[in-house]
Amino acid sequence: MIDQSLMSDMLSPFWVSIKLASITTLCLLLFATPVAYWLAKPSRRPRVARFKVLLLGVIAMPLVLPPTVIGFYLLLLLSPNMGIGQWLSEHNISSLIFTFEGLVIGSIIYSLPFYIQPVYAQFLRIPQSVMEVAHLLEPSRFRRFMRVALPQARVGIILGGLISFAHTIGEFGVVLMIGGSISGETKVVSIAIYEQVEALNYEAAHMMSGILIVVGVVMITLIASVSRMSQRSLR
Repeated sequence: MIDQSLMSDMLSPFWVSIKLASITTLCLLLFATPVAYWLAKPSRRPRVARFKVLLLGVIAMPLVLPPTVIGFYLLLLLSPNMGIGQWLSEHNISSLIFTFEGLVIGSIIYSLPFYIQPVYAQFLRIPQSVMEVAHLLEPSRFRRFMRVALPQARVGIILGGLISFAHTIGEFGVVLMIGGSISGETKVVSIAIYEQVEALNYEAAHMMSGILIVVGVVMITLIASVSRMSQRSLR
């Protein structure tokens, strides 16, 4: 039987993981969607086109690099002795290492390709004729983006949001490197499971893993449903 204090210790990491996944997904929706739209737009200038290809490659790096590598370099970048961390220290701003805010930054970077790719693909599917008509009827770029491009890409945006949320829930390497394991602050559920296994507390590890499996099945079902909707819309 699991006592009340242990139950509280188990629920806290789930709350941190859900909060982290929600904030990360919201940030990607707000900031990565316009980036995906810009990347998908045809470029007449060869230099801009090559830069977009290069940027797509940089964004996709988390797909091929181990999470610990990304976490290590983010740790260096945010440390008080170099990079962004040094700038924060010089301006008397608190360090982002081992904070929830630092976790959010790391999660956004690590989840970026999982959001960008389906949204980018959906923007590419918008017929050029539709955007040309929109250009004639609506001179404002922002309004064209909001009224034409976003509705056309809604399936990809929903799919990218679901994938990013599910991916963030299961993060381990990046969040461990940047945030460590501070209860109620940076200890996410994946780290909590690892610690329970290390302590040979398999009952708690089983319970948390079982909940994650249920969440994973629900998320996969939602992703599959949205993907099916996308395929039907193409017919």
